[in-house]
Amino acid sequence: MTKRDKRGLGRREFLRTLGAGAGVAVAGAAPLADMAAADTESNEEKRKARYKESEHVKTYYRVNRYPS
Repeated sequence: MTKRDKRGLGRREFLRTLGAGAGVAVAGAAPLADMAAADTESNEEKRKARYKESEHVKTYYRVNRYPS
């Protein structure tokens, strides 16, 4: 039982390494993405109304109305 196979990197070790690397990559990139997204809008753009009920939105609501 104490004998190890000399096949190199096993499946479990590979998956463990892959998961740890992905976690580090996501944790390192998240603050950079937030800063870049926050700097693209001016104060006026942040405060403006964004939702406009256009014809295609009205059609979507009309078509997807369900009988009660």
